[in-house]
Amino acid sequence: MLVAALCLLVGGIWMGTKITTDYLLYKDATSTARNWADLLAQTVTDLEQIAAGERPTRASMTLFEWAQKAGQVFRYEIYNREGYSQLVSDHGVTQVNLSVFNTEAVSALATNQPIVDLKAGTLAEGQPKFYAQAYLPVIVDGRPVAIVAAYVDETEKHDLFYRTSLIAALSLCAGAALSFGLPAVAWYRRTKEKQQADRRIRFLAHHDALTGLANRAQLIESLEAALAILPVRSDGLAVHFLDLDRFKQVNDSLGHDGGDFLLKPIAARLRAVIRSGDVVARLGGDAFVVVQTGVGSRDQADDFACRIIAAVTMPMTLKNRAFIATVSIGVALAPADGTDSERLLKSADLALYKAKADGRNCVRFFLAEMDTELQARFELERIIRDAVLHDGFELHYQPLFEISERRLIGYEALIRLRAENGTLIPPLVFIPVAEDLQLIYKIGAWVLREACCTAAVWPEEFTVAVNLSPAQFLAGNVSNIVADALKVAGLAAHRLELEITETLL
Repeated sequence: MLVAALCLLVGGIWMGTKITTDYLLYKDATSTARNWADLLAQTVTDLEQIAAGERPTRASMTLFEWAQKAGQVFRYEIYNREGYSQLVSDHGVTQVNLSVFNTEAVSALATNQPIVDLKAGTLAEGQPKFYAQAYLPVIVDGRPVAIVAAYVDETEKHDLFYRTSLIAALSLCAGAALSFGLPAVAWYRRTKEKQQADRRIRFLAHHDALTGLANRAQLIESLEAALAILPVRSDGLAVHFLDLDRFKQVNDSLGHDGGDFLLKPIAARLRAVIRSGDVVARLGGDAFVVVQTGVGSRDQADDFACRIIAAVTMPMTLKNRAFIATVSIGVALAPADGTDSERLLKSADLALYKAKADGRNCVRFFLAEMDTELQARFELERIIRDAVLHDGFELHYQPLFEISERRLIGYEALIRLRAENGTLIPPLVFIPVAEDLQLIYKIGAWVLREACCTAAVWPEEFTVAVNLSPAQFLAGNVSNIVADALKVAGLAAHRLELEITETLL
């Protein structure tokens, strides 16, 4: 569009310059020819006789020669009132009684207006580069006596008018270009920026900003499209739900920029593993989903998942450190494990949960019982959270005997949790879940306080033993927790025993 505007501008300059130059030349030629005709009417006393066919007098010939020598009128013709030429003078040669009819001469006389024609001359014929041919009626005492055709040399005027008009047009165009061009450039840049922003918005609407992979919306759309054509195909598809193992530790040790630095090469590796027709998406954090199409069997999906693990676990350098990432994968097959996108993603997520529970860095396929196990896990998590908020745990005290002396020396505090039906949930079941929920620190502090307060009312020779969790040591403030519990209970420090597992030691 800018090129078209530029072409129109250049064409306008040229056309405007030509029109202006032609107009000025027309006015100049008309003025010159009229002045010359008036001069003839005033000085050539026998003009009417010349128009009637008589030869000019010596005085008239002298005037004609002088006019040509002046250089502005290089040729002239005199016509009678019927439009026939009676005298032609060109480059010093004068001819009379030619009797050549000219329609322009008749028209000028009929309209009593000058007729001017601008022409480009031919140097071979001795003509100026630019000249004007003007036909003017000569009026004497209110009546026309002849028509004079004056050939006026306009070369110098043409060049002058052309340069002047061109400079004026260019100046005008420059001003117009500045007044129009600057806003046009700003508008063009703004339009390009808006187009880029619109493309960016459309991209972000369907892609993850960090990795450039498809986002959840694009994943659902692609998965639904693949499921729609599944009934007419003889194969199926697999949804691989991926989660990087212990990604939180990367963020904690290297910062979130370190985590972002890890996610980008992982995304590139996943993109390199998939085939045409497959889809890889990031759902946020360290969670990825790969949709594998054309799956003929479970073994084929298992092989693909193993290739993913091999690609992800290749060593990389992360902030000048050698680093190996591991990944857990849950796989759901369609149509066996679901025929819609939400169900397949949920099934793959359940399988991923099982992979993490089985030690991470492995592949697990969805099984029907996983749904039941997950619901049981959710219910256990709810019971644990409720017990933390409302002190719903119980402490049972197991007697400790000195066998050699056969005497009771104290008790070991054992935490218990009751289900809604009143049965006890074994510690080996709910303690790992509490650790995953990062609630073991609060639970451990409650156990210490409760055990110390209970032991404070026992005879002084009895001690109380309390088990500590590794999570309490990782928090780094075990000493403060123990001191606070002893202070609140008023229990002597030597009466409290702290027990740790061999794993923690």
